[in-house]
Amino acid sequence: MNNRRRFWIGFGFLLASPLIFPGAAAGKVPRVGFLHRGSPGPSQEIDAFQRGLRELGYIEAQNIAVEYRFAGGQVERLPELAAELVRLNTDVIVAPYTPPALAAKRATSTIPIVFAVVADAIGAGLIESLVRPGGNVTGLTSSSAELGGKRLELLKQVIPKASRVAVLYNPADRSNVLVFKQLQQSAPRLDLILQPLEVREPGEIEAAFSAMARERASAMFGAPGVLTFEHKEALVNHAARRRIPAMWGHRQFVDAGGLMSYAVNFSDQIRQSAVYVDKILKGARPGDLPVEQPTRFELVINLKAAKALGLTIPQSVLLQADQVLE
Repeated sequence: MNNRRRFWIGFGFLLASPLIFPGAAAGKVPRVGFLHRGSPGPSQEIDAFQRGLRELGYIEAQNIAVEYRFAGGQVERLPELAAELVRLNTDVIVAPYTPPALAAKRATSTIPIVFAVVADAIGAGLIESLVRPGGNVTGLTSSSAELGGKRLELLKQVIPKASRVAVLYNPADRSNVLVFKQLQQSAPRLDLILQPLEVREPGEIEAAFSAMARERASAMFGAPGVLTFEHKEALVNHAARRRIPAMWGHRQFVDAGGLMSYAVNFSDQIRQSAVYVDKILKGARPGDLPVEQPTRFELVINLKAAKALGLTIPQSVLLQADQVLE
């Protein structure tokens, strides 16, 4: 009877004990840095990451500590914030999206880095290969740079007479540059002329949309990035006011009132980044962990936005949609 009692007492102690990772000093709680592109406040990215941690048994302030740093939509702030996380000697740095991941990589070659929703991890110079990333960086790629053809095809199906497509992008955002290059390769076979419009700061948004109207763009593509995410409502409102049908590189823009998007489910990717964190805390080397590629992409269509633009979305396109917002 005494043996049985000792067993259950010991079992209960194990359940109540915090997760311990190899090499941790007794009682040491692992510290993770989270380099956020946006501003403090409600965040789908942080919600997704915290959900991923909870699913693995981690609870903030109990058996894991997370240090958040916010760039407020300013690419130029990322290096300084990444350096802060390095000085804190975090065990892992999580850096969703390309610019935060690049800033983290430039800040340290020793602390493990986990990225997510990166357009082209090899093209951006984050890793050597998908199977064996090498170095201290790994994570999940959104393959957004490879979707240019499909995005333009969908725009063409919705607006068959389209000939000129404006591309709103930030040349200071490496992911935007890679996405734009892919669009350039795909446009000729669809008989489309691209109108590149560079937006490096919020003050340039108005001028970009004026240029679209002046050149009579048939439609536009908005590249997702550090700047555009932070000002997505303004961008969506400008497109609506100018009556320019827009394909966006992320569903957050459609949730904000935009017409359509075709992209990976970013929340799933950021939630999955917690799996990489868990493996690294348990002793895995980031350079040995293969980069995960998406197996599906989501087409999201906003019928209310289409109606406001006087557009009828073809049934052939609606049948491809993963979600239709009424």
